[in-house]
Amino acid sequence: MEKNELGKRVEALEDRNRRVEADKGWETSWTRRIIIGIFTFLSIGIYMWAINITDPWLNAIVPTVGFMLSTLALPTFRKIWLNKKK
Repeated sequence: MEKNELGKRVEALEDRNRRVEADKGWETSWTRRIIIGIFTFLSIGIYMWAINITDPWLNAIVPTVGFMLSTLALPTFRKIWLNKKK
């Protein structure tokens, strides 16, 4: 294998690793969690408003908070699961 071809392959692997690290960062970021929380609140609120639930925006808080709590707890459960798997 030529040095030039090997260098291109290493560069391609490094580019891939940078993309994977960026994706991991996004998956665990607070920005992502907040955006999903906002969209969850809005979609549930609009749905409850459309079906004429009393206080739809107040009632939309409960499932949104539940979702946010589940996203906060998942990393802990993932660590427990990984430790048991080892």
